[in-house]
Amino acid sequence: MTVKNKRLKTAAALLAVFMGALQGAAEPAKLDNPMSVEYLEEHLAQTHPRLVFTPSILAQLKKKLAADPVLKNRYAAIRLNADRIFEQPLLERKMTGRRLLSISREMLYRVNMLGLVYLVENDPAVLQRIDEEVLAVCAFADWNPSHFLDVAEMSLAVALVLDWTDGALPESTVRVAKAALIEKGILPKKPDGKKGWPFYGSNNWNQVCNGGMVAAAIAIAGDDPDLAARTLARALDGMPNALDEYAPDGVYPEGSSYWEYGTGFSVVTAAMFESAFGRDFGLSEYPGFMESAVFRALCNAPSGLYFNFADCGDRRSNNGDTILAWFAAKTGNRTFFEKDRFMRPPKETGKLSRLDGAAMAWLSQYEERAGESMPTAWKGEGSNPVVVFTGGENDPHRYYFGGKGGKATTNHGNMDAGSFVFELNGVRWVVDPGNQSYNDLEKTGFDLWGKKQDSERWTLLTKNNFGHSTLTVNQEPFAVDGFAPLTDFKDGKRPEAAFDLTAVYGGSVKSAVRRFVKDGPVSLRIEDRIEMSGATERIVWQLMTTADVELIEGAAVLRQDGKALLVQNRSHPGLDFSVVPLCPPPLQLDRRINGLKRLELNVPVLNASGGRVVLSVRLSEEM
Repeated sequence: MTVKNKRLKTAAALLAVFMGALQGAAEPAKLDNPMSVEYLEEHLAQTHPRLVFTPSILAQLKKKLAADPVLKNRYAAIRLNADRIFEQPLLERKMTGRRLLSISREMLYRVNMLGLVYLVENDPAVLQRIDEEVLAVCAFADWNPSHFLDVAEMSLAVALVLDWTDGALPESTVRVAKAALIEKGILPKKPDGKKGWPFYGSNNWNQVCNGGMVAAAIAIAGDDPDLAARTLARALDGMPNALDEYAPDGVYPEGSSYWEYGTGFSVVTAAMFESAFGRDFGLSEYPGFMESAVFRALCNAPSGLYFNFADCGDRRSNNGDTILAWFAAKTGNRTFFEKDRFMRPPKETGKLSRLDGAAMAWLSQYEERAGESMPTAWKGEGSNPVVVFTGGENDPHRYYFGGKGGKATTNHGNMDAGSFVFELNGVRWVVDPGNQSYNDLEKTGFDLWGKKQDSERWTLLTKNNFGHSTLTVNQEPFAVDGFAPLTDFKDGKRPEAAFDLTAVYGGSVKSAVRRFVKDGPVSLRIEDRIEMSGATERIVWQLMTTADVELIEGAAVLRQDGKALLVQNRSHPGLDFSVVPLCPPPLQLDRRINGLKRLELNVPVLNASGGRVVLSVRLSEEM
């Protein structure tokens, strides 16, 4: 055999191995997508309602309203919300900066409140107000397609109006509403076969925009089945790009309040598919999706605050989590069903969520079948890995720790790899600065959404590493594309987890690993192992807090709400903490947080043994 033939034979063998590996590899997850005009006409329910509610679900809700205390109480709150809408003027096309979103969301809220009351009571006064509301928004010049979330939420609202009032509105209103759904909803980004933004993106825009278009498509299916089928097919084709982000463990990379937004629309989409077609095309079975309920539940700290990483809001609602309740209805797990919050007196609930009318469908379907408790040590990997340690359901100390890795360029991400929040005895001792108003920043011309290393976003304390409880090297911002993976996790009585932060320092260190250890029922130990490079000049250990700080030798005492926490430097005797006040913050555009300060430990790198630094700091009840 010639050398040439030997090479050809070797190449052929390698190609065969490669092709075999490809064939044996797991196929990427996707939704079942049988959608066509023929499928639509054969399988779309012809009875109404068929968006979230069906005649049988509605009948079940009406039957349970008299006897089920949660449903009865929640409906009373919705009825109060609906009554207040009558006191408000009709909506106008008023922009907030570049967004119409607040108007679209208000319309979706009004439809959920008024529409649910109409479904239950058939009140002609409520129907009249719904008619006026839908005519007002359909008269807008457009629904602001340049910011398509606005279109999506408005489309969902108008589609629900048509479905939940089927046959009751004047024919002229129905014509106007259907025309608006087509011309102002679907056609500005009509399904033309191109896999473009936002329907094929990987974040909440995908979930919201596809959800709104699914509702619009079902609502106009009888008038334009071809457009409806293509819109539905696009949604089923594109939604997996966002659903992939839940894998493998259910972490929502954009944070808990964005979980509520994105997952809320995916839940409504699943419910609409089930009510209209009798199946959700695999959405609820998508890898990581159902597991995300655990993520959501564990992001709720005992204080009522979220583990608010990324651009997450600070505090959860007291009214009960209706999106989490969908997972309760699917699993029967009472842990996801916040009965006590759902039983809050109606007059105390205030304004409900804009999807709470639809949520009555799955609240009426909930039957407790299991009582699984939340894990006390949990990890979630993926594009923004997190860990949570708690003291359990009846912990007298109300212990809570949340730590994370990831990278800054995750959607809504910050330079917060290695950061953490910590609570003990109901006090949030270690804080995340959280989010701030997008419009307040954008109206100044601020580049909030840039993701380059020198983007303006990273000048903000809420976005850069100087505003987070992590390590900073050489006073430099993190490398935006540096990813910090979760490299170790142990549960049990002494849980611990480690993140490799090396990549976020862009060569300023050879390696950096941060380990969190719950070494007791009222303590947390943070251990940092850093191998220096020739570029390492300064290492600063940081802790963000709003507590009062008393500096003592080798330690600091935090005091808040009549309680105290000891922060102890256990690795560098003689090295003291310092405090950097951050209220007012460094920049005029920074979020102002009362009492915010950074507790720092400046670590000398000269003469470090073997070019390595090991830092150990322990947080515990003052002893």
